[in-house]
Amino acid sequence: MSDRFNNPTPQFGTAEYLGSPGRDHCHFCQQPIAGTYYRLNGAMACRGCAEKAQSELPKDSHANYVRGLLYGVGAAIAGLILYATFEIETGIIIGYLSLAVGWMIGKAMMKGSSGHGGRRYQIAAALLTYAAVSMAAIPIWIHFSGAQKQHALQQQQLADEQRELEKETGRPQTPALAKPAVNMGKALLQLAFLGLASPFLELADPFHGAIGLFILFIGIRIAWQTTRETSPALDGPFASSPKPSAGISAG
Repeated sequence: MSDRFNNPTPQFGTAEYLGSPGRDHCHFCQQPIAGTYYRLNGAMACRGCAEKAQSELPKDSHANYVRGLLYGVGAAIAGLILYATFEIETGIIIGYLSLAVGWMIGKAMMKGSSGHGGRRYQIAAALLTYAAVSMAAIPIWIHFSGAQKQHALQQQQLADEQRELEKETGRPQTPALAKPAVNMGKALLQLAFLGLASPFLELADPFHGAIGLFILFIGIRIAWQTTRETSPALDGPFASSPKPSAGISAG
């Protein structure tokens, strides 16, 4: 679309007529406006220029949205990996990475949608940002629980050795407790629920938990702003100013 519709900034190199008394002029073609007018990015436009701008607006489609959503999901996965890897490798809990995750998701969605934005893109970007940051807690938990599992394994090995000694010495053997069956589907659902709730679970430490939630909100806002509608705003029609009646003198 022509830049004159996207940027209605006055050009000082050429004359721009603001309108004669009782007659409004189109900001773009400088022709007098009679009857009705429109507002294009806040600037007055005649019907012809408004219709031309409307016809030149790029059309959004379901395919654009789906592609933008797929790009956003990919960026969310990359953001989750980035967030979790940084904390695992450094041991530093830094919520500021939420800002980078929100930016990555917003930019990816806009690229996938060929520059289209809007409310449905903003909602998807906000949800993906929250999911990526909150679910990053799962691989972090798994990693740091590895040390505990290793310790438990060592304890189990010691218990097995103790039982072998009991068998050799003829002492009674303590029966091993049967391990309860694990429902993997239920366990994964519980893990996902805990991951999504992790930003609020961190409020167990009110100070750091509140800071983490605030930073996450800023990251979500970045994703929201990045995927906003970028097309020129067209409003109207409005009634133009009537001509003043002839023969009426001031005062």
